[in-house]
Amino acid sequence: MNSDLPFRFLAWSLAANYLILLVWFLAFAFARNGLRRLHGRWFGLSDDTFDAIHYGGMAVYKIGILLFNLVPLVALCLARHGG
Repeated sequence: MNSDLPFRFLAWSLAANYLILLVWFLAFAFARNGLRRLHGRWFGLSDDTFDAIHYGGMAVYKIGILLFNLVPLVALCLARHGG
């Protein structure tokens, strides 16, 4: 198997996942009131609960990116270059 393929896959996956996280953060930061009204209609969330869910979700997503993309990518780099 070409050792470049897993490296490229993880690098692109890392970039795509950080882009998703950035879009989520920007939507939360700049369109919070619209998102709050939309979700408030469906779930009846308070402002504090809404904020906690989004910040917690972003934290869990970021940890997932680190564990499933960045750590294997670093391990491949170290294995490739004799670490």
